[in-house]
Amino acid sequence: MISTKGRYALRFMIDLAQQPANTPVPLDDIAARQEISKKYLEIVVKLLVTAKMVKGASGKGGGYRLLRKPQEYTVGEILTATEGSLATVACLYNDAEACPREGSCKTLPLWKKFDAVVHNFFYGITLEDLVNDEI
Repeated sequence: MISTKGRYALRFMIDLAQQPANTPVPLDDIAARQEISKKYLEIVVKLLVTAKMVKGASGKGGGYRLLRKPQEYTVGEILTATEGSLATVACLYNDAEACPREGSCKTLPLWKKFDAVVHNFFYGITLEDLVNDEI
């Protein structure tokens, strides 16, 4: 399940993508438009800055801006930056320890197939697709 952080990250990124390119947008403005607590949005934005998806500038005329064009971001990468792994079960996380039942687990193929569907879905949709209502 995608958490509030992931959902708010998408709304934040969509809002930035709808603004003129390379124009810093104050966090207060985005928080007001998206009806998200500025305090909570600061937590989400920090993850996106760390993932090098947005850049912030402080001071007068400061704010946040995208570092790439909207069509160069996928929903999958935005969610992964805020959620961590999108894997369905712990044994499929990137850093998971080897499961002693892996060779005999009858459900593992099911989870692998499901995770592939989720991955292909989220990584097949761009930020631009969301902005343009093209999903």
